Amino acid sequence: MRLLIVGTLDGHIATAGKLALESGAKVAHCDDIAGAMTALRAGQGADLVMADVALDIGQLCRNLESERISLPVVACGIGPAPALAGDAIRAGAKEYIPLPPDAALIAAVLAAVAEESNALIHRDPVMKPVLRLAEQVAPSDASVLITGESGTGKEVMARFIHSKSKRASEQFISINCAAIPENLLESELFGHEKGAFTGAVTRRIGKFEEANKGTLLLDEISEMHPRLQAKLLRAVQEREIDRVGGSQPIKVNIRLLATSNRNLEEEVRKGKFREDLYFRLNVVNIALPSLRERPQDIQVLAEHFIKKYAEANGVARPSLTPAAIETLLSHHWRGNVREIENTMHRAVLLAEDDEIAPQHILLTGTGFSDHTTGEPASPGTQAAKPASAASAGSNEPARGLVGRTVADVERDLILDTLNHCLGNRTHAANILGISIRTLRNKLKIYSEAGTAIPMPGEGDRAAI
Repeated sequence: MRLLIVGTLDGHIATAGKLALESGAKVAHCDDIAGAMTALRAGQGADLVMADVALDIGQLCRNLESERISLPVVACGIGPAPALAGDAIRAGAKEYIPLPPDAALIAAVLAAVAEESNALIHRDPVMKPVLRLAEQVAPSDASVLITGESGTGKEVMARFIHSKSKRASEQFISINCAAIPENLLESELFGHEKGAFTGAVTRRIGKFEEANKGTLLLDEISEMHPRLQAKLLRAVQEREIDRVGGSQPIKVNIRLLATSNRNLEEEVRKGKFREDLYFRLNVVNIALPSLRERPQDIQVLAEHFIKKYAEANGVARPSLTPAAIETLLSHHWRGNVREIENTMHRAVLLAEDDEIAPQHILLTGTGFSDHTTGEPASPGTQAAKPASAASAGSNEPARGLVGRTVADVERDLILDTLNHCLGNRTHAANILGISIRTLRNKLKIYSEAGTAIPMPGEGDRAAI
């Protein structure tokens, strides 16, 4: 765990850093946002940023986003300071921690980030050979290609391999090849020199250099353009890279992992992926089964996410009724673990009397009729209705929604969720399955139309 602390915090910063070190974190400190960005550009790296709430948290979050540095930001300040905490969360911070720092709270924050990254929840026997293979190859430096459907946990598996490797004490760096345009991905991977192109106002260390001595994950590598694949092949073969605009090759020592939700052999046959690069990456292939192939994991994953989101939202941990368990077991889970996580997040917020019943489980493709009408669903009713039926023209529209526009229903769902989350934009966006930027844009439209918007700390968990 790498923690970057930004700010002075009237001397409390040293205490927070000491507590983090005692919890096993590697701690770095910068006095201001500019210093933090300089350190991150130089490849220092971090898994979490704790920033003084007196700083411009919004500017920090915007800087991280504009430079495609994906890091959670936690604001911290002297005392509760609800107004400052609300401003920080609206600006993009995940949470607010009051200071002087509490050892248990600091440890809990670090543990939550570490668990989110490395937790491999399983019970089904089908996962045993997969994990056995991962543990066998983890101590080596062999490249590993992790394949499987979207949402099966490929990045979690990559972090698991890193944690079991001889490089576990070094950095784990991940880059999503599908999320970055081709013209920027080369710079992200290999870095660039000042003046290498328009907008390159300073030197930027790429992911290969940042991961030196550690592990580099190329997430969704099948989305990489063939032109860039050629340069990547040289980096993999020679273990050296050239910064964009640079004049000297730079040696790197990394363990390379890659993921793909596509069949790369088929992509090679189509000419969309280089065969030589495929063989370089595919020294070992770990194929993750879909959630449909590991049914015994459905309930244990559901319970894991119920606990996680009950704690995150400050509510009592609800229990699953037998009928709700049957509903979960009957569903197809096209989105795999990611889908069940989102489903249980919603269910925690919709639960009544500390129980999750079938009507609280809003499954993909089943609409909102059961919850909207307040009528309990029979066991497995929602799961028995596949997405194809919902989209193929069912003659039973959701009762209670007929006559309303999609925009009206969407607005009420967003505002009810935000109200339930006590105005916390981040939590609401996660539950709704949209980005925080999309949520803010929607709320701006509603506010301009005269609709009252819950502010952080406002709302009622019983509202929905």
